[in-house]
Amino acid sequence: MRRFTIAIVCLTLSAVAEAQYFRFGTATNPDGVELLIDGKGFVKCTGEQTRRLLPVMGEIHYSRVPEKDWRRELLKMKAGGVTMVSTYVFWIHHNEKSGEWDWSGNKNLRRFVETCKECEMPLVLRVGPFCHGEVYQGGIPVWAYEASKSEGFRMRSADKRWLEMTAELYAHIYEQVRGLLWKDGGPIVGLQLENESRGPWGYLSALKEIAVRTGFDVPVYTRTGWPQMNGKAEFGVLLPLYGDYADGFWDRTLTDMPGEYAKAFEMREAKVIATIATETFTATELNESGEPTAGDGRTEDRTYPYFTCELGGGMMTSYHRRINIFDRDALALAVCKVGSGSNMPGYYMYHGGTNPYNPRQNMAEMQASPVTNYNDLPRMSYDFQCPLAEVGQVNESFHYLRIFHQFLADWGEELADTRTEIRNSHLSYRVSDENMSHRFEFYNDYVRMIRPEGRTYWRMYGVDGIDSVTAMPFMKTKKEIVYVTIPGVKAKAYGNRSGRKIRFVSFEEAKRLYKVAGKCVEARHGGVLYDDGGGLCEEWWRTMNGNVVAHCIRPAAGLRQVSMGVQKVAEQPTEKDFEGAAMWVVQPFDEKTKGKADDLFLKVSYKGDVARVFADGKLVADNFWNGKAFYVRMNEIVGKTVTVEILPLGKDYPIYLQKQEREMVENEGVLLSLEGMAVVERVTERR
Repeated sequence: MRRFTIAIVCLTLSAVAEAQYFRFGTATNPDGVELLIDGKGFVKCTGEQTRRLLPVMGEIHYSRVPEKDWRRELLKMKAGGVTMVSTYVFWIHHNEKSGEWDWSGNKNLRRFVETCKECEMPLVLRVGPFCHGEVYQGGIPVWAYEASKSEGFRMRSADKRWLEMTAELYAHIYEQVRGLLWKDGGPIVGLQLENESRGPWGYLSALKEIAVRTGFDVPVYTRTGWPQMNGKAEFGVLLPLYGDYADGFWDRTLTDMPGEYAKAFEMREAKVIATIATETFTATELNESGEPTAGDGRTEDRTYPYFTCELGGGMMTSYHRRINIFDRDALALAVCKVGSGSNMPGYYMYHGGTNPYNPRQNMAEMQASPVTNYNDLPRMSYDFQCPLAEVGQVNESFHYLRIFHQFLADWGEELADTRTEIRNSHLSYRVSDENMSHRFEFYNDYVRMIRPEGRTYWRMYGVDGIDSVTAMPFMKTKKEIVYVTIPGVKAKAYGNRSGRKIRFVSFEEAKRLYKVAGKCVEARHGGVLYDDGGGLCEEWWRTMNGNVVAHCIRPAAGLRQVSMGVQKVAEQPTEKDFEGAAMWVVQPFDEKTKGKADDLFLKVSYKGDVARVFADGKLVADNFWNGKAFYVRMNEIVGKTVTVEILPLGKDYPIYLQKQEREMVENEGVLLSLEGMAVVERVTERR
C-alpha cells in the first residue's frame, strides 16, 4: 500500500541546529518523517535532512460539497497551488437530534479524509464545538442549546456539562478518523479547537485536554489569534493563526469599505485588525525566552510563526450587505501578508459550497435564531465568491492566486528563511541574512473600491544567478524561468548568469500555463490542468444552451415592507413574503441534458432582491442579489418541475449595494427581472 507523503513544497533550512521547535503532539509518521514548527514556520525532518515547508492552505467544507465531487475538487485546489486543506466539522450537520449521528453521503468525514490522503493533501480539522462558518447557531445543535437552558449551564465555557457534550462530540469525530492521523500515515496534521473564542484560557486548555485524551495526537494544535481573550493564554500550547478580509458581510454600516478594511491591503506589523477583532496576544506574549543553551548560558527566544487560516478568498453576501468581490482582491491580500512576513497563506474560503437541505429549519445563520444571530445568510448557498465557487466554477481569482502560489512553490527556498523589512504601507522586502544580495520585493497599492487602478506585484534580486528582472517571477524549469509582465513596466533582465532562458508572458498568457512534472504545459482551452492519477486532465466550462425558456406564471404583488431584525439590520424575507414573489416555470430539459446532468449547471441571471429555485417543490438554491449570476446543479432539477421565484428590490431598502448595483436600482426604482438562464457544461478532457 502506498504511504501517504506530505505534498507541501520542501525548502532547504539553514542554521537549524539552533532552532527551538514547538512540541505539540506526535510529529513523526511511520516513514520517520518529522513535521515540526519553529518561529518561522513548518520544518520537515527526514533522517539527517532538515527542510522548511511553505504551505498554502485552502478551506473547503466537505458537508457542503457533493461526495462524488470531492476528489476532483481537491485536485483542482491542488492545481491552484493549494498544498494543505482545512475543513470544519459542523456538529449540527452530524448530530441534529440528541443521540443520533449521521456520517453518510456528503457528511462522510472518513471518506473525505481518505480522499485527502489519496490526493496527497495534508489536512487540518477544525472540530469546534463552536465553528460558526455561517451555519445555524454556529454549528451548535438545537437540542444542545435547549439543554443548556433547561439544565442551566453555559455553552462555550468550562462548565462540566458543556465539556461532557464536547467530549462526546470529539469521541464521535475521532472514531471517524481513527488511523488517519499523521502519526498513522494519514493526512491529518493539525486540529483547530473552537473558533473565535474569548476564553477564558481554562476553557481552551480543557478542550485540548479532551482532544488529546480522546486520541487526537497530531503535530500541531491551533486556534484563531482573535478576538481579545479574557485572560492570558499559556504560550506554546495552541498555535494562533490569523486572518484578514477585503470586506465583510457582517459590518453594520451600509457604506463602501467602512472602518479599517483598507488596511488589509497594506504591509504592516499587526497580524489582525479591528475588521475581524482585536489581537489575542500582547507584544510581550508573542514570544518567550527558552532554556539557556549549553556552554555560554545564552537563551534563544521562541516566537510564534505568522500563519493565516482566514485570509479572505472571497466573501459571502448577507441580506443587509451585498458585497461584490473583485478578481484581484484575494491576490492583493495574499501578497501583503507574505510581504509582511507570513510563511503560510491560508484562505477562507478557497472553495464554496451548498448547505445541506433541511426541510425542518434554515441551516444558515439568521437573525431569528437564538444563537449566532448576527446576520441573515442564504439558506442554501455558500458560494463565497472564492477561487472555486459553489458548484466548482472557476473564478478569475483562481488564476491570479495560482500564479502567486507557483512563485511560492519555486522560490520558497530563498523566501522562507528571510527576515522582513517593511518600508511603508505599499512596499516591503524580505531579505536573506545568509546572502544579503538575495532580496524579495513585495508591492501593493491596489485597494478595492478605493484605488482600483493600483498595482500588485513581487520581484526578486540576486536569486538564481540573476541580478534583477523588472517582472514577476512565475515558474522555473530546468530550461527556463518564466516571468509575468507588470502593467506599465517594461520587462527586462539584468545580469542573467543562471544558464536558463528568460521568458516574459502577459497575465492572460500565464493563465494558461501550468507546471506539470517539472515542465511548463499550456492548457489548450484555458481551463484547469490537474493529474487525476490516470493522466493529465483539463477542465473547462462552456455554454451549451444560452436560451433556456421560462414562463412567468405569477407577477409580483409589489414591494414588501422590510423589517429590522433583532440585530437592527434589514431582515431577510419570510415565507409569507415569498407569497408575493414573481414566479416562473422553466421549460423541461431535453433528453441530452438528462444524460449529462452530473456535468451540467443552470446559470441564472436576474435582477431583484432574493431569488429561489425549486425542483418539485423542494428548495435547491437561493441567492441574495449582488449583481452576479448564480449556479444550480442540473442533477438537482432535471426531470422535475422547476420554478424560479424572485422578490422585487426597492431603491429605499435599507441594504448595502455597491456602486454599479446601487445605480441600477436607483435608475429603475424597482428591480425585478429574470434576465436569462443558460445550461453550462463542465467539460473534462484527458490529455
